[in-house]
Amino acid sequence: MINFSLKGKIAVITGASRGIGEATAITLADHGAHCILASRKAEGLKKVAEKISASGGKAEVIPCHTGYKDQIKELFKTVESKHGKLDILINNAATNPHFGPLETAEESMWDKIMDVNLKGPFLMIQAAVKLMEKAGSGSIVNVSSIAGASPGIFQGIYSISKAGVISMTKAFAKELAPKNIRVNALLPGLTKTKLAGALFDNKDIYDIAMDLIPMKRHAQPMEMAGSILYLVTDAASSFTTGLCLVSDGGMIA
Repeated sequence: MINFSLKGKIAVITGASRGIGEATAITLADHGAHCILASRKAEGLKKVAEKISASGGKAEVIPCHTGYKDQIKELFKTVESKHGKLDILINNAATNPHFGPLETAEESMWDKIMDVNLKGPFLMIQAAVKLMEKAGSGSIVNVSSIAGASPGIFQGIYSISKAGVISMTKAFAKELAPKNIRVNALLPGLTKTKLAGALFDNKDIYDIAMDLIPMKRHAQPMEMAGSILYLVTDAASSFTTGLCLVSDGGMIA
């Protein structure tokens, strides 16, 4: 029987104040991990931490904007001083301020999306590796998107950034495997989150998506959290690295 226990594991989850990040934090904490919740603002994180504590789990809040290198540095400095190691990193934070044709996108939108969605996770992994080496192993999950495999409607820059996350995952997986650090990615399909709000608010585009999804429904954040639990659990995926796990109801099958 596979043991999904994460007892004694220290996990950092970015974008943990809502959506997939919140669901993942709750799930990992339910399985014994001490979860460090990171996001731009502390207020939303505190509510998630309260939910986890109420269920008997362990969580702490460290605000961090993953688009800023100095804040990432401070996050891992705090983790090291408090815990001395890191076992799990979930790069979930993302943004998408541009919903429309690529030709109308402003340069500032490109910069913001790439800083948060691609550069941020890159810097997070660089910092995390140093602490995972102290633990003797580690598991990293980058939350990409099926848009990284097949660009979404009016989501050009976002799709490009998520394609970069897929490539980055594979590159780090090969480099970090000798250090016993696994790096995988989750590619969610249409999921009910605030980030995907533009897709849910536009009935025409939502209907198009439903026509393309064989299961004829969208996903809930907790469904993605289950996939992430699989990827971080040594008992289930100890020989898995470089995997880009698609969870999209069959959309790009």
